[in-house]
Amino acid sequence: MRNVRRVFRMILTLIAVLFLYYVLPGQDVARVVNTEVIRTDFSAVNRIFYAQADAGASDIGNRDLRLINTVRKRTYLFGLIRTGDQTMVYRNEDTGWIYPPYFKFDSSNLQTEAEDRRSTQANPEWVVLTHYGWRIPFLSVYPNAVSIRAAPGPDFRPIPWVNIVVFLVLIAGYFFVRAMWHQFRERTLDPFADATGDRFDQAQARVAERRGRVRRWLDTWKSKDKRR
Repeated sequence: MRNVRRVFRMILTLIAVLFLYYVLPGQDVARVVNTEVIRTDFSAVNRIFYAQADAGASDIGNRDLRLINTVRKRTYLFGLIRTGDQTMVYRNEDTGWIYPPYFKFDSSNLQTEAEDRRSTQANPEWVVLTHYGWRIPFLSVYPNAVSIRAAPGPDFRPIPWVNIVVFLVLIAGYFFVRAMWHQFRERTLDPFADATGDRFDQAQARVAERRGRVRRWLDTWKSKDKRR
């Protein structure tokens, strides 16, 4: 039973980590190569990875999708290790009032800003592109760009203040809920369990006493049979 609980906790932890990794903002130092608009048909598999249509437009099974093509710095271990450049394509969609709560309504403006920051390898202009989501090539899934701003250079390392605050709040919330649970268990569950255990012990004692009486009564009849 203990192993089952451990596996269940590990699965819940993995789901929570993947969820946070998807919705929390990431910041990539990149160079915008091109922008384009493509017609996209959504499937039942990849539809959940896309936001809604632009604010004020109807959401249908296929629509135009804005893309921002970039070359970014390849990073590992939350940006601590960098090993050259790699291509990355971002989608540019409004999130509106749905989750995750980025409240993005300016996809057209962001597309114009990205178009204005296009540069070449000979004369690069580096930007910090904030986004959320994953890049899954075989499902045609792209991370969603949220904002773009100028970067001092290719070696710039933006500090993820939002992620730091979110993790601090989650850690504080975890210890707060844990302390509340311990108090609830000490004040309510443990006394209830003790009272239940006492009643169970008393019931067992009464049953044992009744069995003893029955056995003594039967023993009296056995003694009479032996006398005969």
